[in-house]
Amino acid sequence: MSTHKEPDQACAGAVDLARAAAEATAGAASVGPHVEVSAEAERVVSHMFECLDAAYAGWRWAVTVVRAPRAKGVTVSEIVLLPGPSSLLAPPWVPWQDRLRPGDVGVGDLMPAPPDDERLVPVVVLEGDDSVTDWYDDASSRPGRSRVLSALGRESASDRWHASDHGPRSPLAHAAPAQCASCGFFVPLSGDLGLLFGACANEFAPDDGRVVSADHGCGAHSEAIASDASARTVAPVIDEFGYDLVDQPGVSVEETVFEPLSRGAG
Repeated sequence: MSTHKEPDQACAGAVDLARAAAEATAGAASVGPHVEVSAEAERVVSHMFECLDAAYAGWRWAVTVVRAPRAKGVTVSEIVLLPGPSSLLAPPWVPWQDRLRPGDVGVGDLMPAPPDDERLVPVVVLEGDDSVTDWYDDASSRPGRSRVLSALGRESASDRWHASDHGPRSPLAHAAPAQCASCGFFVPLSGDLGLLFGACANEFAPDDGRVVSADHGCGAHSEAIASDASARTVAPVIDEFGYDLVDQPGVSVEETVFEPLSRGAG
């Protein structure tokens, strides 16, 4: 920001010179009215002209003019297109690693975990909340793995999985006949994560191959019983001890036939 409150008079008066320079660069049709003059430094002034280009609504042509010490003539220093107070700007730049969202990593993409990733801890850590032996069975016997989930990483994953559509609050779980914990297709994870989470191994289930919570559920539960109406139908019961009197044409009362009464289960 300039510390000069008053622009150089010679430079401030060179509006026509600044306009001619802007028109020579952008074309006369793109340069609008003169809207502002500001001092950039001693004997350095910028003239602002509206940009009439439809693609740059609200932008301004900025022409900077200067005057050498003890000189009377003014010359053009630079011409740039700058945004104005009402111009449409691109959103602020966000680094690549900060704008990624779950599911963005595709085939051939790489997303290395930084060395200081709080979700990971070296395998050599064996004490405290990040103790490998607390949650991973025999981690030291699996070569090629230098880091595993930290306590923060496990907690973050647990919260995310439990709140997802594979947790207990999904409509699928609410309509399930039972929870995954009692399903034969539920394969628990190892360590303390296995106390609440496992993988679904039912090819007909909507969560097949995904991590689900033990209190999740779906209609493909291994112990689900068919609710077909025919399976609930009760066969009729014949009452062989009760009977009704039936009148038959041409038969006397003495010859009345006694027939067993058939009664349904109701």
